[in-house]
This record gives sequence, C-alpha cells and structure tokens, in this order.
Amino acid sequence: MMRMREAAIHEAGSASAAMLLARLERLPVSRPLLWARGIVGMATFFDGYTTLAIAYALPILAHSWHLEKSTTALIISSGYFGQLIGALLFGWLAERVGRLPVLIVTIAIFAVMSCACIFAWNAQSLIWFRFLQGIGTGGEVPVASAYVNEFIGARGRGRFFLLYELLFLVGLVFSGLIGYALVPTFGWKAMFIVGVVPVLLVAPLSFSLPESPRWLLEHGKTKRAEAVIEKLEQSVMKRGGALDVPVPHKPAPAGTRSGSWRELFSPLYAPRTLLLWVLWFGVYAINNGLVTWLPTLYHMVFGVTVGHAIGLGFAMTGVAVCAAFVCALAIDKVGRRRWYGTALIVGAAALFCLWGTGATTVQTVFIFATICYATLQTVTYSLYLYSAELYPTRLRAIGAGFGSAWLRLGSMVGPWIIGAVATRGSIAPVFLAFAIIASVTGAICLRWAPETSGKRLEDISP
Repeated sequence: MMRMREAAIHEAGSASAAMLLARLERLPVSRPLLWARGIVGMATFFDGYTTLAIAYALPILAHSWHLEKSTTALIISSGYFGQLIGALLFGWLAERVGRLPVLIVTIAIFAVMSCACIFAWNAQSLIWFRFLQGIGTGGEVPVASAYVNEFIGARGRGRFFLLYELLFLVGLVFSGLIGYALVPTFGWKAMFIVGVVPVLLVAPLSFSLPESPRWLLEHGKTKRAEAVIEKLEQSVMKRGGALDVPVPHKPAPAGTRSGSWRELFSPLYAPRTLLLWVLWFGVYAINNGLVTWLPTLYHMVFGVTVGHAIGLGFAMTGVAVCAAFVCALAIDKVGRRRWYGTALIVGAAALFCLWGTGATTVQTVFIFATICYATLQTVTYSLYLYSAELYPTRLRAIGAGFGSAWLRLGSMVGPWIIGAVATRGSIAPVFLAFAIIASVTGAICLRWAPETSGKRLEDISP
C-alpha cells in the first residue's frame, strides 16, 4: 500500500512538472527573459574580454620582461589550465546547489583575479594570477550557458541563445579595440585596468535574477519553479501577448534518470559526450592558438609594429563577429550538423592554403588565418548551445563543464604547438597540423552529430 501511495505521489509530481514545462515551453521572449540574458551576457562579455586581454598585453611583455617563447606559451596556457579546473568543479557544483549561486561566485573570482593581474611583477606571478582567474572564467561560461538555455523553448532557441553568446565575441573585439587604442601608449596594464571595473557591477546585479525553472523542477522545487513561470507569463499578458494552450509531454521513466556524472557515459549519452569532446578540443586548439599567438607572431616573426600587430588581431576578431552574427540568424534553419561540418571543412581548406603558400608574408597569414578563424568561431561560440541541447537538465551544467574541459585542453595545446614550432624557424607546419585537426573534426561531425534544431530540450535529451 505504501509503495502504491509513493508511486501515485511520484506520478502526480511528474504530471505537475510536465505541465509546468509545457507552460515554460510555450512562452515567447519577454522582458524578464531579455533582462536575464542581458545580465548574464554582461558577465560573458567580460569573460570574452578577459580571455583575450593577455594576447594584446604579450607583445609588450615579451619585450620588457625578455620572455622566451616557451614562457610566453606558459603564460597563455596557465589561464586555460585554470579554466579546465573551473569548468569541471563549478559544472558539478551547479547541478547540486543551483545555477545562480555558482554564477555569482565564478564572476567574483575572475573579477578579483583580473584586478590581481594588474599588479603582476614577473612572468611567474602573472602565470599564477591567470591560473586563478581561469578558474572563475572556466566555471562561469558553461553554467551561464545552461542557465540561459533553460529559459527558452524550442522555437527560436538557437537565435535567442546565440545572440546572447555573441556578447562573448564582442568582448573579444572590445579587447582588441582597447589593446589597439591604449596598449602602445599606456602599456600592458591598461588591458587589465579597463577589464576589471565593469565586471565588479555584474555580481550585485545577478542577485536580481530568478533561478532556472528547469533546475528547480529537476530538484523537486515545484512551487518556486511555478512562481518563476507565472512571473514570465504575467509579463507576456501584461503587454497584450497571447499564450498558446500548454501541451504536456510524457516525462522520462524514473529508471533512466540517474543524474550522476557516470550517466554521461551511458549508452544514450556516451556517443554524444565523445562527439562534444572532439568538437571542443579540435576547434579551440586551432582558434585559441591563432587568436592568442598571431599578434605576437606578427611582431616577432614579421617585424611589424606593436600597434599594427594588435590592429591585425582586432580586424580578425571583428570579421569573426560578423560571421557569428550570420550564424545566429541562420543556424536554426540550416541545422547544427550541417553548419558545423561545413565551417570545419572551409576552415581546414584555408589552413591547407596557408601551409601550401609557406606563410611567408603578413598579408597571406592574415587573409587565410582570418577565413579560418571566422568560420571556426561560428562553431566555437555555438557549442555551448549544442552541448546544452544534447544533455538533460540534470546533466546540462556538468556535461557542458566536462565538454568545455576539452576546450581548455585544446586551448592549452594550440598555443604550445605554435610556440614549439615557432622556435624552429618556419611557422608553416603549424597550419598543416591545424588543417589536419579541422579536417578530422569536420568529418566526425558530419558523420555522427545528432540534429537538434526545432526540438524541445526534453525530447532531445530525456
């Protein structure tokens, strides 16, 4: 009798959760959603700025601190190693304590350590500060992506999320603009001074946001979830919007829902996990290797001025933002698999061309590297969207965290490849290695990537 009663209670709770999910799924984009996306987007913007700030500080640091290429590579990679740890730690924590508390902590960490970088006195101190800063940035991005994804329904999810994620790329471009305008005149510390001030405003604003209703439902906090959804509904109706009749979907059987990190390697999710790891590692090894090293290579290998080198890096990231904006508008129609596979093949072709020409002039490197970087950037910045779609709520943050850990590994490997090859003379072999990585990654994507466009999160990942 007791078991029957427990089963009835569970079934009633599941039905209630299914109805709340249906009410959430039908909601159009409203002001509270735009506010939440904007606040989290501010943090993501400065995450992008912080990620690339070191690239524009290094041309001066390499000269004033007399850095070896191996030390330069270590300064770059230390931040990514911290991001790897942060992604794993805070992705796991966000599944247990909620999205918002983790977001606030991670934003505070990278803000404080951005400030600390201003006071670095040698390469070793900067390596440690960037490592600690990386723990915060590495934790913020996957948790923020899970949070934003969990508020929006299947209709237009790609566009809504990628217009938010575009702010990361705008942060990269802003970093280049500040580097170009201030670093040649005021020195490398200008990058960190500008970057730290606005970030301090984000954490207090984060307290005004609601917790993810999907996370609340997953943890049995039905009343809190309903309160969040009711507020969103009232916002729509207050402005004369119409709401469709909610259509509940049958919840997944309880036996399929472990919620442990081991579920990432279950029969359903293991192929997705491995696919995402390949995508994260491949595209970030190439793109973060290019974007962090190219300003320094332009200056040290081709002898251009620091201002010119930073300007070329700024132009490359600007083109990438334009490509990413096109991606945000088109990816729901084109589909994830077709877009990713095509972008990777185009990027590989540009790298093969760069290797074939010998990478002997600034113009050649800039043209082909920009084509590659811009096309692959449409993949890198939208992978958090795809990762969130391929995992259920109970695994979303930790799955994105584990996946982005391979992002960090790729981001460490890419600069090391360039640093190791650059010490031997020609940099052309770097582009051959990157071309092979892009080709293999693109082939795997076209063969095994599931399509998710236009589908409910709960239908893609039960």
